[in-house]
Amino acid sequence: MDSSMVSRTPPPLSSMLQGGPVALFLDFDGTLVELAPGPDAISPAADLASRLSRLSNRLEGRCALISGRAIVDIERHLGSLPIAAAGSHGSDRRSADGRSIGPGPTGLPLSIEARLRAYAAREGLQYENKPHGGAIHYRAHPDKGDAAQAFAENLAGECGWAVQNGKFVVELVATRAGKGEAVLAFMNEPPFAGARPYFIGDDLTDEAGFTMCEGLGGAGILVGHRPRTEARYRLAGVGSVHDWLEL
Repeated sequence: MDSSMVSRTPPPLSSMLQGGPVALFLDFDGTLVELAPGPDAISPAADLASRLSRLSNRLEGRCALISGRAIVDIERHLGSLPIAAAGSHGSDRRSADGRSIGPGPTGLPLSIEARLRAYAAREGLQYENKPHGGAIHYRAHPDKGDAAQAFAENLAGECGWAVQNGKFVVELVATRAGKGEAVLAFMNEPPFAGARPYFIGDDLTDEAGFTMCEGLGGAGILVGHRPRTEARYRLAGVGSVHDWLEL
């Protein structure tokens, strides 16, 4: 839908909970922490993990992070995660007690990784190896974004992988990776099953989560602005997300 139609702030979380069980799925970068020039330059609140634990307890465990980052990368910034999480664009899923859900992420074949690395080095861009694939970051050179995306799409088509586009980043991932699939996997597991799901995120990759939640009786909540979105509600930025979640 046109994002000009998405001007409504979601109802207060407390009032939503009065209508029955709610499940929350939270993106990380640009949603819980401010975006930074590079993936290692973020500055999460020092006690963010404990705040998320309190939120999850309030929701009786129905709260999960779903991020393009690997879970181990998020924990490198936050410490041990006390809630359910799906990293690597939803392909690496685990419950709050650490139990794996599903087969886990598929890493890039070395031949594909080498071609991505070589392209990034040649263009002066940043390459990031991930458990589920590989990413080329072009935030420092936004004028090179279209060419990087075209290269990744051609390579993915040639090798049978898929492309995920984000804010100043393009990634090659396994075709089964996606945040919508992660939402569905959690919603088929206790304690999420039977709740109304809401996905909060800012990036293009979060649209699949919005769509899945809408189809399961909940909705998406867009952080910031985008010309078109499947989200029903909108929050202005990271600060607004923290306020709405009462973190």
